[in-house]
Amino acid sequence: MSKKHIVDHDIVPFEAVPGLRYEKRPARWPNGKVAEGLYNAWIWLDNPSQFNSYTTDMVKGVIRAFRAASNARDVVAVVFTGAGDKAFCTGGNTKEYAEYYAGNPQEYRQYMRLFNDMVSSILGCDKPVIARVNGMRIGGGQEIGMACDFTVAQDLARFGQAGPKHGSAAIGGATDFLPLMVGCERAMESGTLCEPWSAHKAYRLGVVLDIVPALKVDGKFVPNPLVVTDRYLDEFGRIIHGEPKTGDELAKGKEILAKGTVDLSLLDQKVEELCSKLLLTFPECLTKSFEELRKPKLDAWNRNKENSRAWLALNMMTEARTGFRAFNEGPRNDREINFVTLRQALAQGEPWTEKMIEDLIPKAGK
Repeated sequence: MSKKHIVDHDIVPFEAVPGLRYEKRPARWPNGKVAEGLYNAWIWLDNPSQFNSYTTDMVKGVIRAFRAASNARDVVAVVFTGAGDKAFCTGGNTKEYAEYYAGNPQEYRQYMRLFNDMVSSILGCDKPVIARVNGMRIGGGQEIGMACDFTVAQDLARFGQAGPKHGSAAIGGATDFLPLMVGCERAMESGTLCEPWSAHKAYRLGVVLDIVPALKVDGKFVPNPLVVTDRYLDEFGRIIHGEPKTGDELAKGKEILAKGTVDLSLLDQKVEELCSKLLLTFPECLTKSFEELRKPKLDAWNRNKENSRAWLALNMMTEARTGFRAFNEGPRNDREINFVTLRQALAQGEPWTEKMIEDLIPKAGK
């Protein structure tokens, strides 16, 4: 087959960005044989020392990487993932938030334009997008993960939001996507209480397509020992599959966890299996199917993203300014403000001042 001149539709060529990797891996038939000339694009958040939280430059890199993968004629599917085995992504880089964006709403508004474009680049990709969840998917990481078409996770991963605990709201996609995916009550639970779900619970609720074990003990894979993995009912008739263990069972689970090592080979195998299934389809029919099936997410996202951007920018003067600084500056085991003290001050009509913010931020030895 002779090669023809093909017009380049990229606005700018993709270039390497610190904290972001883009690679093309050979696409494979279900039997493992390489499909010559075809690839899956892998987009890596590569900032493991900060749990793959995305910096401003990384956000720009993700946008360009998804554009490149979307336009690549030889790409079958996109795998979006994080480096290491601790985190897929924990959201925006709180150090950058605290040291640059806190108190600068005009700057954060510009940043949120980029964030919105990152979510839209995932939702608008002409190729199916698989979130390979190698670890925690929290905050903005959960939001960009839910923008993907499929999620395949290792079962030690946790999923959830953190906004109201750290000075923000889950309006970068979670409040749009969660009600569609899990219903209003569960969306309320995740978006307001900020209690993470285990991978098993996320799978049960429909946030995750598939999960695989990642913990190896004595050479054998075992399910997450910290959560209930048997399907049974409690004394109230509730399904507790995926809920955290307590008491002696939790202590035993921690002992098992300490003895094991993390191995993501089953995760990679499951991702490749899904990519192989996508390979054996008509490409344009597949793209159109994804376009239609994404519409509920897109409709909700496009209705709200701009007014959400404006609110998040203004919030950088008050609660976000305080919460992000507390997380960045507070002692390792004390990164939340005293919420009761704040509420009491506001109830008495106290204005937001520099002194109040400084007093609310936890200090070492205090």
